[in-house]
Amino acid sequence: MTAARATILLVDDDPDDAELTKVAFRKAGFANPIVVCEGEDAMHYLAGDGQYADREKFPLPQLVLLDRAMPGMTGWEILAWLRRCPELKSLPVIILSGSAFSGDQEKAKALGANAYEVKPQEFEQFVKLAAEIGDFWLRGA
Repeated sequence: MTAARATILLVDDDPDDAELTKVAFRKAGFANPIVVCEGEDAMHYLAGDGQYADREKFPLPQLVLLDRAMPGMTGWEILAWLRRCPELKSLPVIILSGSAFSGDQEKAKALGANAYEVKPQEFEQFVKLAAEIGDFWLRGA
């Protein structure tokens, strides 16, 4: 699988933010990310449970982009769960957030996120960030 076709699991409850992220990655040269809007669905996807059991149709991602603040199950809870799963422990997870609060960045690191990135306000800067993320975490892997 080429880096441009690698599966990216995007966990974000905001459909507008999710679409913007998909477009930014596409414009940066990466295939469409998979969007799972609810935290619990993301956990089922990652575990290959239920409707996500077919790994041909729902491949294990090479990268997870995780929003920290979601209703119901938060990104922090998903990250903590993911790091407890032996088969998923090494999966790269980037917190992709609108918050530049240093406490959030420290919490992400403490919970085992590989990186914490603040979503830029300007779209072209977001495309640049998507390219940097993809180049480092997918092409560099």
